[in-house]
Amino acid sequence: MDRQDTLWNKSNVIQKVRMGKKVEKALSKDKNPSSATHVEDDNPNKTPEPYKCIGNFLTDFNELCKQNGMAVIPPVVTRPKPPGPASGGNEGKPDKKGDKNKQPVPEPEPEVELNEDGEPIEPPPKTYSTRDKFEYFKPSVQVELDNNDKWDSVSEIFIRGWKIDTPMMDNFQQSWPTLERLHTINLWYTGLSEDTLHTLAVFLPQCTNIKNVLLDGNPVKEENWAELIGEESLVQNLSLRHCKITDKGSAGLGRALGTAKVANTKLLSLNLTGNDIGDPGAESLAGGLRMNRTLMSLTLTSNKVGDKGVAKISEALSRFPLSHEEVVERRKLISDRGSPERNKSPPPSRRAESKDRPGSVRSMTTQDKTKQKPSAKKKDVKGRDAKEETKTVKKDKEDTRGGGKRALWAQQTNPNAGTGRMSSASVAAEATKTMGKTKDKKKDKGKSSNQEAELAESPVSSPELEIVNMDSQDLINPLLEVADYMDGQLWIAGNRTLINLNLARNNISETGMSSLLKAIQYQTTLTSGNRSGGTGLMRLVINKNSVRPENEVMAKLSEKMMLKDPFYKPPITPEGETA
Repeated sequence: MDRQDTLWNKSNVIQKVRMGKKVEKALSKDKNPSSATHVEDDNPNKTPEPYKCIGNFLTDFNELCKQNGMAVIPPVVTRPKPPGPASGGNEGKPDKKGDKNKQPVPEPEPEVELNEDGEPIEPPPKTYSTRDKFEYFKPSVQVELDNNDKWDSVSEIFIRGWKIDTPMMDNFQQSWPTLERLHTINLWYTGLSEDTLHTLAVFLPQCTNIKNVLLDGNPVKEENWAELIGEESLVQNLSLRHCKITDKGSAGLGRALGTAKVANTKLLSLNLTGNDIGDPGAESLAGGLRMNRTLMSLTLTSNKVGDKGVAKISEALSRFPLSHEEVVERRKLISDRGSPERNKSPPPSRRAESKDRPGSVRSMTTQDKTKQKPSAKKKDVKGRDAKEETKTVKKDKEDTRGGGKRALWAQQTNPNAGTGRMSSASVAAEATKTMGKTKDKKKDKGKSSNQEAELAESPVSSPELEIVNMDSQDLINPLLEVADYMDGQLWIAGNRTLINLNLARNNISETGMSSLLKAIQYQTTLTSGNRSGGTGLMRLVINKNSVRPENEVMAKLSEKMMLKDPFYKPPITPEGETA
């Protein structure tokens, strides 16, 4: 028995040893991951990797706010819409022919709830939902989705009534450019500053489909609004209502609209209602209208514009003399347009036939070639070319005598170069003849390629005709338009692209209205036969100024604009015919 006890004890010891080893192994396995996590926690100052936006605005905005350590993250919600009409138009109407005799099953009336006194409790309304009284004022980012429940289809963003600081604008700078369908941004009373406005202007060109920017109710002391419509801007409609813009801010906007060297080519509508713009500011905007040919609507309602400012705007819309800077830039543009042809070296075989060489140094080989009779094989092909070359030689001789169109152009571009002063009628007549030739060629040929070929073969060639016959698809620089030389100055036609001008609720008297009337009359005369440069003003709003509606000038203005207004409907007479 003793021997059996000893064997039993040994076996128990062996089992305990084996069990102990298994426990140690298990404990060692548990210690390894804990040690790894401990190593990871040893570096708490390690900066996380920057978040890369994926185009899902809801996810991107929340992740960016968390990364920047924002305590309160404004929720991103879809913009609330008014309830639609009750869907019950087909109630009670049978859907099938077999259901004609069937009547709609009436819905069971809900049980009326009673209060403690036994009176019925009025149920909540179904046309709207009630919320906490402070929930409406909590900051939120409202969006419009092209596709419901798809946050990568955000097309419009509305932020209203809470301040957008620099960190929040940085979040927008990273998330908004990734939204491919975003075309409208509306920031209403968001407390923009110089820095946040600059940041917005920097990343807006990265939003490829952006068109509408509304920043109403954001007074900025520095007034750096011009950055929004810089050279790289894609904004088409800009609204800056009630932003306390003064003459300082409008001066920057005027320079951004257009100068002698550069002009905005994207902006179509500019709304400056309810600001503090006076005559100097209106003159700055008029300076931008001189060289701008894309802006179609300008709203200056409820400002401080007077007669001087309106006179400058009227001048920009009718016609105006070029300043020294504009004349210099005009000559540069003309020189740049002509330099490729003048500096182009003709091929050796046609060097003698080049019109760039004066007639006195033409080689005899050219004359011999023109006198030679073409061979029988090439007679039909070159017969027309020989006649045109003869016409070209005759035209060059006329130009050397000083009676050609180049002499007229020299007088137009350089008044001191000619012996006499160029009349405005001559330039207008030449432009009319040129436009008439172009129209006849369009009727005869019917194709733009044939028209360009005939223009190239035309024996008459001058920079003036080249400017008038520019490609209609390209934006014509106003400085390259036909100019009239009068009283020692070059005058060009004004802006005829602007079709809507709103000057209501300003300080305009009868004098300012008279200048507007003259501008409208000039535009009507100029665009009566040719509207290639624009139609001119079609809608003018001038009510509630310092002139009564019964005034004679106001009556004439109303009569002129009534027929041009596209929304005007003539009154119907009792006979049923329009007056």
